[in-house]
Amino acid sequence: MSAAPAYSEDKGGAGGPGEPEYGHDPASGGIFSSDYKRHDDLKEMLDTNKDSLKLEAMKRIVAMIARGKNASDLFPAVVKNVACKNIEVKKLVYVYLVRYAEEQQDLALLSISTFQRGLKDPNQLIRASALRVLSSIRVPIIVPIMMLAIKEAASDMSPYVRKTAAHAIPKLYSLDSDQKDQLIEVIEKLLADKTTLVAGSVVMAFEEVCPERIDLIHKNYRKLCNLLIDVEEWGQVVIISMLTRYARTQFLSPNQNESLLEENPEKAFYGSEEDEVKGPGPEEAAATALPARKPYVMDPDHRLLLRNTKPLLQSRSAAVVMAVAQLYFHLAPKAEVGVIAKALVRLLRSHSEVQYVVLQNVATMSIKRRGMFEPYLKSFYIRSTDPTQIKILKLEVLTNLANETNIPTVLREFQTYIRSMDKDFVAATIQAIGRCATNIGRVRDTCLNGLVQLLSNRDELVVAESVVVIKKLLQMQPAQHGEIIKHLAKLTDNIQVPMARASILWLIGEYCEHVPRIAPDVLRKMAKSFTAEEDIVKLQVINLAAKLYLTNSKQTKLLTQYVLSLAKYDQNYDIRDRARFTRQLIVPSEQGGALSRHAKKLFLAPKPAPVLESSFKDRDHFQLGSLSHLLNAKATGYQELPDWPEEAPDPSVRNVEVPEWTKCSNREKRKEKEKPFYSDSEGESGPTESADSNPESDSESDSKSSSESSSGDSSSESDDEDEEKGRSSESEQSEEEGKRKKMKKRKTVAEGHREGSSSDEGSDSSSSSSESEVTSESEEEQVESTSWRRKTPPSSKSAPAAKEISLLDLEDFTPPSVQAVSPPTIVSTSLATDLEGLTLTDSSLVPSLLSPVPGVGRQELLHRVAGEGLAVEYAFSRQPFPGDPHMVSVHIHFSNSSENPIKGLRVGTPKLPAGISIQEFPEIESLAPGESTTAVMGINFCDSTQAANFQLCTQTRQFYVSIQPPVGELMAPVFMSENEFKKEQGKLTGMNEITEKLTLPDTCRNDHIVVQKVTTTANLGRVPCGTSDEYRFAGKTLTSGSLVLLTLDARPAGAAQLTVNSEKMVIGTMLVKDVVQALTQ
Repeated sequence: MSAAPAYSEDKGGAGGPGEPEYGHDPASGGIFSSDYKRHDDLKEMLDTNKDSLKLEAMKRIVAMIARGKNASDLFPAVVKNVACKNIEVKKLVYVYLVRYAEEQQDLALLSISTFQRGLKDPNQLIRASALRVLSSIRVPIIVPIMMLAIKEAASDMSPYVRKTAAHAIPKLYSLDSDQKDQLIEVIEKLLADKTTLVAGSVVMAFEEVCPERIDLIHKNYRKLCNLLIDVEEWGQVVIISMLTRYARTQFLSPNQNESLLEENPEKAFYGSEEDEVKGPGPEEAAATALPARKPYVMDPDHRLLLRNTKPLLQSRSAAVVMAVAQLYFHLAPKAEVGVIAKALVRLLRSHSEVQYVVLQNVATMSIKRRGMFEPYLKSFYIRSTDPTQIKILKLEVLTNLANETNIPTVLREFQTYIRSMDKDFVAATIQAIGRCATNIGRVRDTCLNGLVQLLSNRDELVVAESVVVIKKLLQMQPAQHGEIIKHLAKLTDNIQVPMARASILWLIGEYCEHVPRIAPDVLRKMAKSFTAEEDIVKLQVINLAAKLYLTNSKQTKLLTQYVLSLAKYDQNYDIRDRARFTRQLIVPSEQGGALSRHAKKLFLAPKPAPVLESSFKDRDHFQLGSLSHLLNAKATGYQELPDWPEEAPDPSVRNVEVPEWTKCSNREKRKEKEKPFYSDSEGESGPTESADSNPESDSESDSKSSSESSSGDSSSESDDEDEEKGRSSESEQSEEEGKRKKMKKRKTVAEGHREGSSSDEGSDSSSSSSESEVTSESEEEQVESTSWRRKTPPSSKSAPAAKEISLLDLEDFTPPSVQAVSPPTIVSTSLATDLEGLTLTDSSLVPSLLSPVPGVGRQELLHRVAGEGLAVEYAFSRQPFPGDPHMVSVHIHFSNSSENPIKGLRVGTPKLPAGISIQEFPEIESLAPGESTTAVMGINFCDSTQAANFQLCTQTRQFYVSIQPPVGELMAPVFMSENEFKKEQGKLTGMNEITEKLTLPDTCRNDHIVVQKVTTTANLGRVPCGTSDEYRFAGKTLTSGSLVLLTLDARPAGAAQLTVNSEKMVIGTMLVKDVVQALTQ
């Protein structure tokens, strides 16, 4: 038999001679014949030994699935290839299996051992795909296998696999809810994950499995807030929705002190406008006006959530913007909610589906927070191209926003809309006019007159809707509008719409005393056509007859009896019942007429005027943006938005234990500012001691490396101690000389002397770590002013600089014996040689190099011409920033080349990208002409090379400046042994590994030069290596603490190879580029 394909999805045709023909032509028999030859060509390709044919077949099969065609009959042929060694084929096989595993469960179960092997595959994509297929086989018998696979995947080194594990949790829970306790343990573990890839998926699993376990969120709350900006869009939506519910249970209402404003609606309304303009001023006024109530102070965690979600209002995803908008509406103080209006108005330029959802939410918001959208009134004007449902929603918003100021504009718009060809829209517009007339008293007569004019419209629907609205408006002032009622009575001959006829009859019956001559005649006409009327009209005819019988029985007695007789034999049982009930009520019988005495009270009782309200008024009890809010009905799986608590729960539950050396609370900072004497004396010993005294702060290997055991240089410690003793005494001598030369600086020198002596003794105080971090900013400021200044005036502070210059000031890994250095001291060659293993240059280290390894030199921040005499330069010191270990320490050097002193140097309002934060330097009160000074500031770049933009301000000017870090400055060195390096490198393979080949110039074949160039480019620590031609360096990113491992294989023959392993793929790619450029120059 011929092996040619008889049938394929791409083309029809005949097979070999004598075989039946299969094709797209119905006459060919393709529809009615059995498809035993279908997909034979694909099956043959899948059975071959050639990977190229298998790959081609899988591509065609996946393309078929994408087009919506059924490829389930290929399952046996495809599932055999799950063990294929070709990665590309295997990926496509898993894509197919995810689609059909649920349908073909029996066949999928036969290959379950292959899926389990796939969970151990070195490729992260294969591991994730295997888990995805396994969780798609919905057979209860494999629940234990799935649970084991999810637990293993939750500990996988790849964030992509951990994300897939989070996706599998709800699948397993829906299959077997008895596994809930074990799944909660996995969710708790994944919630602690610091990767943005996992965050959104695990919160989704949390919402599906255990949304009531709010205690799992406490420790991860701040982390989720900070990661939010980097999570993918759908993850952001889920996290924001969850955090909204969390915040409603953990924080107090920010608007609790506004009850004073709420007592007077007018004041509250105008107050909200002022809030948007002026900020929290009126809030404070309200708080002072309520002395009995405790003033509201927003929880810092509440503020953190609002601050971190605000940038997402600029997201390209409408769902994210909507999620942030509902969060602000439900959680933010009244004065701050206004920021969401502009973002929501921007979404109105999107597709009609997005507009529909956004307008539903805007309609609800505009009822409570009208002032928020008033500036954007024109954005809600209706276009002729808008679909009907969008037009009606915009009408709703315009009606909600109408007030005495803008009502003329709104009514002019409505006049235009009435001429539209869209009848449903015209009817909605007339209803909107009625609502405006109800809400705003001064335009009621204008609206009523306009509606009466519409009664002469040719379009019956317009007239009918106008009648219904006029009826509601007349109920408010019936005595003044007898003429309108007469005009409506004349329309009964022409209007055929049942609702309009019924409304006219009700009006005439209700106010029959105002039209005593016309009402009986209307009843006469309606009695003629009674049998032909709609049910709703018949009921109102009976109602009119009864009322006229009670008020004008002489003229209408016979008519009423006639109408009741007709109704008695009507086909509709409602009308028959109404007729029977009415007859007994108004016509007294002999047997009993107790009720008939009260007939007038029953029929002619005064009725309250109807309140025309928005249909969105009661929707705000649903969470905005939810399906339940859209449908105005509770959807399956909807979770109610909790009420604010009366008292705030304990905020300490969100505190996370951090290593002791990183703690530095604001209260401690304030204490240290009050006690400069003690902070100066403990500035050096504090950080070093704390770094070594807290082994829990890092892994065991890190704590070992902090004592430099991993470097293998056991003599280095003793050399350091001997060297330091010599330098300490020299430091004291230099300070005494400075004291004799400059008596004016007596106090400063005395402090420096105390510093020198304390550095020998070491600080045993328990608070030394926190105190030293606070003061090191001012101390480093003084140091840098000495080391960077080319020519310092006689009044410069040289003595304090002497105390501060430490050996390398590497808190994390220098031994506690390393202490202060004086400026004239030169580090000995032997010491530098010993330190070479710490990725330092082996040249003699001059004291002007304050950073552990010389990085990029000083760069210009502000030219003296642009700065009007103020020149500013900056450099990355590579020292740990004392206030926050996640920040990059930046030394700012100021020089005054003008003739006038510069006063009040400080950092102004920063304009920072999301996630980036700045710790400003203390204000420099005055900088004399010709003087220079240095300040230290910290910047958390959030592991990105985005520029930090901020203002440098003086008393008279503001200068906009920008600092953009090289990628090498975003990390800190880590020291580890060779085995530890290899172990960590093994975890960071696949997508986390970037390799680049390069040709090293002859000048770069020296060990010293290679180490110098790499460590100058990136702040990494060198790792010992047994091979002479291989160099290894390790570091970690400052913000997230992700490892960055760099390997350079510089073989004598052939091209060298540079490898960087890091979870942060972007940082790894940029680092490779920078290091290659440095080595090849």
